[in-house]
Amino acid sequence: MLGGERILPPLIFVNRQLSGLLLVLLLGTAGCSSSYTWAWHVVSPTHPQGQTNLKFLLAGLQDTLLLAVLANILSITLGLLVALPGLSSHPRARAFNRVYVEVFRSVPVLVMILWVYYGLPVLLDVSLESFAAGVLALAICDSPFEAEIFRAGIQSIERGQHDAAGSLGLNYWQKMRLVILPQAVKRVLPAIGNQFVYMIK
Repeated sequence: MLGGERILPPLIFVNRQLSGLLLVLLLGTAGCSSSYTWAWHVVSPTHPQGQTNLKFLLAGLQDTLLLAVLANILSITLGLLVALPGLSSHPRARAFNRVYVEVFRSVPVLVMILWVYYGLPVLLDVSLESFAAGVLALAICDSPFEAEIFRAGIQSIERGQHDAAGSLGLNYWQKMRLVILPQAVKRVLPAIGNQFVYMIK
């Protein structure tokens, strides 16, 4: 007894779960007629309709992967360019970083896709094809997350590395390119991989 409740032994608990699952399966099969056709031919490679449908699905998979890769490359580039001002000592650069991240991180992806595809021709007289609009919209929506990933990765590098780069006479961009970013990239790869999975979905 614990708190007035009886604790069931693990074996009894498993037996009850299996019994419930068996009951659900029996009730489900009892309600189905034996003459039901599952129509697997729509995805069967041996059936003409299945071949057509599989080609259509594979074409969609190819477009999805291409869209995700291009949008991810663009969002990583944008994210890095947005993250670096956030680490600056200048208040305006930090303000730009915060405004960009907070504004674009809060915009839903579908709204951004609609704005890029339908809004850019009206506002800037720029008309994009649907694929290019999708890449741009997804990259814009993902870039604030990439910026925060890079900012956290760069800030995780020990202060001694910055001091060592400064003692070698490297300026800010040389320090970032040669010393800090190569170490930070190793630390942010898992998070960037997560964002790529999110982009595919």
